[in-house]
Amino acid sequence: MLDRPVSELSKPRRRLPNQRWQIYLQKPEFAQNLAGLTNISPIVSQLLINRGMETPEQVQAFLNPESLILPSPLEDFPDLAISLELLQNAIASQTKIAICGDYDADGMTSTALLLRSLRTLGAQVDYAIPSRMHEGYGINKRIVEEFHSEGVGLILTVDNGISAFEPVARARELGLAVIITDHHDIPQKLPPANAILNPKLIAESSPYRGVAGVGVAYILAVSLAQQLGETKGLIQPMLALFTLGTIADLAPLTGVNRRWVKRGLQHLPKSNLPGVRALIQVGGVQTRENERAGKDEEKLQNPKSKIQNPKSLKPEDIGFRLGPRINAIGRIGNPQTVIELLTTDDMGVALELAKQCEQTNTSRQLMCEQIEQEAIAYVETEFVTSLQKDRVLVVVQPNWHHGVIGIVASRLVERYGVPVFIGTYEDEKHIRGSARGIPEFHVFEALEYCHDLLGKFGGHKAAGGFSLPAENLEMLQSRLIEFANQCLEPQHLKPLLKIDAEVNLNHINQQLYQQLNALHPCGMDNPDPVFWTPNVQVVEQKIVGKGHIKLTIAQTVDNQQYKIKAIAWRWGDYFQLPPRVDVAYKLRENYFNGNTTIELELIGVRLPIQLQQFFASPPTPSSTTFEYNQRHYTCGFYKNGIEAELRIKNSEGKVLAMQPGHIIGLLGTNRQNAKEVDISQPQYDNIIQAALQALSVKS
Repeated sequence: MLDRPVSELSKPRRRLPNQRWQIYLQKPEFAQNLAGLTNISPIVSQLLINRGMETPEQVQAFLNPESLILPSPLEDFPDLAISLELLQNAIASQTKIAICGDYDADGMTSTALLLRSLRTLGAQVDYAIPSRMHEGYGINKRIVEEFHSEGVGLILTVDNGISAFEPVARARELGLAVIITDHHDIPQKLPPANAILNPKLIAESSPYRGVAGVGVAYILAVSLAQQLGETKGLIQPMLALFTLGTIADLAPLTGVNRRWVKRGLQHLPKSNLPGVRALIQVGGVQTRENERAGKDEEKLQNPKSKIQNPKSLKPEDIGFRLGPRINAIGRIGNPQTVIELLTTDDMGVALELAKQCEQTNTSRQLMCEQIEQEAIAYVETEFVTSLQKDRVLVVVQPNWHHGVIGIVASRLVERYGVPVFIGTYEDEKHIRGSARGIPEFHVFEALEYCHDLLGKFGGHKAAGGFSLPAENLEMLQSRLIEFANQCLEPQHLKPLLKIDAEVNLNHINQQLYQQLNALHPCGMDNPDPVFWTPNVQVVEQKIVGKGHIKLTIAQTVDNQQYKIKAIAWRWGDYFQLPPRVDVAYKLRENYFNGNTTIELELIGVRLPIQLQQFFASPPTPSSTTFEYNQRHYTCGFYKNGIEAELRIKNSEGKVLAMQPGHIIGLLGTNRQNAKEVDISQPQYDNIIQAALQALSVKS
């Protein structure tokens, strides 16, 4: 028998994605009943049950958000009335108003929204955004002093300010009124502002609870316009900016966000705002009819290069196309570019500014790729062996651009499955960083746990930002490890993949895809449906573009084989995939040469559950005999090294040996003269399946 592990002779590819699959409990009878009561398909009904809906009323409110009866924002936001009074008085007296914004998409769209609306309503208003490079997030004393010297009487923060106690206190000392509009988590001590509008301060049951910073700005602007009786021509432009900011900031698409985003997406393609039109044009949005054939390979190089049908934009179109162009400016450029883009009424100016956004986004992409590769190399060298023990990753290196490290943090979370705190040196004595979490880890609470070691910090459950003296880095790492070990168990340290339902490939068609449209707009807290299909055969696979896997998979149902094409973005590390796998995926439309087909976008893959169970706990007895193509074989599981190994032996003494997750097996009469073989080839795959079947029956 072959007695050394396969891995010693074969060159194993990297393991499959390190995921934990959580498949929702299926409730077929309940789904069928709910479907009958609400006139939707059972599969959509099951998807809605997965999203927490249990009654026909909840389903109807979700499918038709316009039917929601909204409370007046004045009822839900205690400080809205005083905010409106302050703004009305400032407009009436021509008191200077200054907006302090933020440099991300939420902050910049919020700033533009309030600038446009306040100017239209007759206010004397200007804005400032702190420098990401030199000052970091949020209003600061320098900005307050500058506003005061310019004769500002009212400061309005957007998407920041809830943690800015000292700058707000200084503003009040100088006699300035302050309205804070923010959506970040509430600190232990609120700033002494005249009014604070933050959805985290209102009832959890409120439909306004999930709005982002741009949502708070929208509520304030609409309420003010209504109070002044000046809504004509204001609502549509503000709705466009609300929609852009809400999706780009990954705000939950539930409650009032769902209602307004759904409405906004219908109007966005025909928006009168030159900045929005320019972004759509420069961002590659075009109608399906105008898409030129032969772009398939280009799309594989840049998976989101075209938005196929802007007549009703989907959130992912904005998220993947327009949002990054706005965000890129805030990350590595001058936020003023975006503010001017979204407030100009000149289409020529808008197109020039949109092109600047495009160029900046290209630079941002290259920067991200370089830093990601450097970060991975550093982690693999320094930390990869201690991740299970530490349960958090703290990566700090010099000469990284802190405008993009948040994106890299997200990619490291995806890769390693642990919370990531990533930073870079501003100078020899100071570090600035970003954090990204996993479902069981609260980033803002982790930062609060380390508050005495930090300078400024802020954020929410999933993400945050921070600064610290460089001398505190080692203590910060120890404290974060301590916090992570209090809230995380080893089983949490795999990216969580939530799966809605099992679907056979023969049921995937245009009809199913159209049924899923009822769930749109999808996004945070209302994700795109994820399906899975067990034990499919990978019949073709190749690398395309920048490390994507393009493949064809097949499933046999009732003795008939069904094939479908699939794409796995940025999965080059996992090439080649094993010959048989369970797959998890979203459905996507592909347009090519005038044809529309449904394809799979793979987001999860694992060894077939049957195979996993075999290798994890081999059946008893763990060996048997079987017949295949009129020849006799013996097969069994054997421990070799740290893993089990399946061996199949023919009557001539030749042995085929394989380990789980490996594409390469060994074939020979002994380990020394064995040759490497590709077990994904049909002649090997078929006999492996026959052996597994024999062992299954025997057990």
